[in-house]
Amino acid sequence: MAKPLQILLVEPETLLRRTVVMTARSLNLAQVHEAASNDTALGMLRSRPYQGAVISVECIGSGSDSHYDLSLVDQLRFGDTGVTNGQTMPIAIMAHQATPQLLNALRERKISRVILKPFRAKVLLEAIAGFAGAPGAAPGLAP
Repeated sequence: MAKPLQILLVEPETLLRRTVVMTARSLNLAQVHEAASNDTALGMLRSRPYQGAVISVECIGSGSDSHYDLSLVDQLRFGDTGVTNGQTMPIAIMAHQATPQLLNALRERKISRVILKPFRAKVLLEAIAGFAGAPGAAPGLAP
């Protein structure tokens, strides 16, 4: 039996994290490890290898001063974090809105998957399945 994918989910909302973990496990899709904060996630990333990450980003500020907190992504892509595959790890981003500024910032960081909140579980599970290069929908999911 193949070893399941090790995926990190960074999401502050407990219920959402638990739902994703339990659904991915029940479908034998991946072993999803959960972190409620960027600091916790960075520690977890340093302690074991992951084949992908799903990171929730929050909008900070308001009006023209607003921006998305991409600090964890920046640490992975550009920092000296001690994470062996941080520069190349597949990452999907969860956000409430995909602004042109966010999409440009994500392109610069080589992130092509954005999941808009609220979302159906199928969308997130398809992103996780994609980390393994699996084409199409995740196994066991209805279209």
